[in-house]
Order: sequence, then structure tokens, then C-alpha cells
Amino acid sequence: MAKILIAEDEPAINDLIKWNLELVGHTCHQVFDGRAALEAAGTGAFDLLILDVMMPALSGFEIMPHLKGQPVIFVTAKAGVQDRLRGLQLGADDYITKPFEILELVERVKAVLRRTKGEMKEFSFDDIRVELTNRRVYKGGVEIPLKPKEFDLLETLIHNRNLALSREKLIELVWNFDYEGDSRTVDVHVQRLRRKLGIAHRLQTVYKTGYRLQV
Repeated sequence: MAKILIAEDEPAINDLIKWNLELVGHTCHQVFDGRAALEAAGTGAFDLLILDVMMPALSGFEIMPHLKGQPVIFVTAKAGVQDRLRGLQLGADDYITKPFEILELVERVKAVLRRTKGEMKEFSFDDIRVELTNRRVYKGGVEIPLKPKEFDLLETLIHNRNLALSREKLIELVWNFDYEGDSRTVDVHVQRLRRKLGIAHRLQTVYKTGYRLQV
């Protein structure tokens, strides 16, 4: 997991980002103006910077030339094409506009970290060990065979652990945007994972929403 600097002058948004990124396992440090962001970034302690463009003291755009190659995602209300192009030309890895879905931000963060830090190779909880690279799952040291979509679903839940994912979002992430099947397919695959891995207490149903892997 990564150490992430969040520079956002709106406390509610800053807190929302921090809370959700920490739920999936990251460590976050909050600042609320551009000067504090520049000072914190200068320590070199962070794997990723999430910068608002419009902040007191210094804007996100003004900070960029002083950074030393740290990965950056801009989060901003400036949705114009020219603003987006400027942010990317300054060296940002991604640019997301407000308002945004928090799951979209989590996915963008994951994509940038995958490019800069590499894939997470393994994840463990309770007596379960998941080899993400080799696509193998072990329970108590014994390999449990999973079908391809069962593993894809488990991997998606791991990457978004502790977050509630709707059935529609899971279909989008696991079965891709153009999947035309019934959302009950998700329920079937969840039941298979619960049965095969004995994780009914971890793979929780979220009322009127979908599912969450609580670890």
C-alpha cells in the first residue's frame, strides 16, 4: 500500500478522500493549502500526491514545477479541456474533475500506483492467501480452485476492500461495461466464493447496495 498526500482546501472533500483511501489500506497525510502541500511534498515521503488545482497560497499548477517527479493526480472543479491539458502537460499522471464518484478516484489511484510501484502481488486475511499475480488462492495452506470470474470478482473485492460496491459496479469492473447479463450473476458468484473460501463473515451483503469485503 502507498503513502499519499492529500492537498485539498475543502475539509469535507479532504476528509472523504482520506477516509476512503485509508479504508482500502493506504496511509494518508492531509494539508489544506498549496504552501503546506509543497513543503510536505518536498520531504519525498509520499508515493502519490492528490492535489486540488485551486488552493490558497499556491495553486496545484504552481506547485508542479517544484516537484521532483512524484506521481500526481489533480482533483479539481476546473473541468475545461485547456485546464486538463495544462495539468497533463505539467506532468500530472491523471486529472479528475469534481464532482466525482469516490470509487472512480480509488480506481484512478490504483492505476497510477500500478504504473509507478507495480502490481500488488499477494494479499492475505484470516487463513486465506491470494496470489494475485499467479491467480491462485489458498485456505489454510491448501489451494482452492476458482473459476476465472470467481477469481476476478475476488481480486476486485480485494482492491476495493472495505468499500461497499453495488452489483452494477461489480458488473462494470468484473464483467466489463458491455455485459448484458442479469445482476443476479453477481449474487451467484458471491455465494460460490463464500462457500469455497468460508468467508461469509468477511464477504458481507450491504443492504440495498451490493457487497463489501470487510478485512
